[in-house]
Amino acid sequence: MRWRTLPAVYTGTALFDLLLPGDSRSLKAKRSYVRPIVAALRKFEVSAAEVGALDLHGRAQIAVALVASEPDHVGTVLDACERLVAGRPEVELLSVRRRLHGEED
Repeated sequence: MRWRTLPAVYTGTALFDLLLPGDSRSLKAKRSYVRPIVAALRKFEVSAAEVGALDLHGRAQIAVALVASEPDHVGTVLDACERLVAGRPEVELLSVRRRLHGEED
């Protein structure tokens, strides 16, 4: 039997904790802030979704995930996603948690 070397696979995730403006007192208003951010993140060819603080009107948690063959590419894309979220003037980025999983995990 011949063994083939499998290509390396790396996955990266980032979780953005956001403070929304004071006028987001309803879930409808909250969605008006979250949806454009999620749509903009998807332009980086990542999976993006609101994943936490779903019932809190003034807070949101948005996660992104991607798969790549190089860890540097994962880092570059997550950096770009973080810059996009941090650059949104309508929200305040409170924290970011990032993880990289590689072939050793």
